[in-house]
Amino acid sequence: MTPAQDPRDAAGGLSPAASACPGGAADPFARADPPLYAVTVWPHRSLDARGMRRFLGVLAAGFALPLLAVWGTPVVWALAPFPLAALGLTWVTLSISRRQGRLVEELRLWPDAIAVERREPRGRVLRWSANPYWVTVAVADTPRIPRYLTLRGGGRTIELGAFLTAEEREALAAEIDAALRRAMGAQG
Repeated sequence: MTPAQDPRDAAGGLSPAASACPGGAADPFARADPPLYAVTVWPHRSLDARGMRRFLGVLAAGFALPLLAVWGTPVVWALAPFPLAALGLTWVTLSISRRQGRLVEELRLWPDAIAVERREPRGRVLRWSANPYWVTVAVADTPRIPRYLTLRGGGRTIELGAFLTAEEREALAAEIDAALRRAMGAQG
C-alpha cells in the first residue's frame, strides 16, 4: 500500500476519515452536535512576539553598553563577536521555544465518542477516537514526567498534556474522568 493509500495517521492509528467513529460519523471533529465536554490545552508561553522583541532590545542595549568604553578602538572588533553571538543564540532559543508553543491538544466527548486531536508546531495532526465506555484515564508518576496523564481505549494509549504542570495534569485528569462518568449517564 502506498503512503497516499494508507489510511493510517502519523500516530499509526486509522485516521477518523478511514475508520467509522461510534455514532456513525466518519470524523468526530466534523460532528454537528455539540460535545458534552470539550477542552483545548496548549503550553504556557509568558513571552509573546512583542515581549520577545523588547527583551532582545534591552539585552542588545545591555551588551552594547560596555562596548561604548572601547568604541572607536580596535578592541571593539575583538569584543563585539561575543555579545553578538550571545544575542543571536538567545534569539534562536526564544524562537524555538515560541514555535514549540504552537502545540495544541483538543479533546471532545460525546455520549458515544471521545476524540483527541493534537496539532503539532510543524503542522502534523494526530487524531485518536474511541467509545468512551471503554476509555480509562490514568495518571502515573514516571522518571521523566511526574503525574503523566494517559487515555487508554480503542486499542491504543495516548498521552495528553505532557507540557502541563503536574498539578494541571492532575486537575485535567479529574475533569476528564468526571466528564466520562457524565457521558456514561447520558448514554444509558
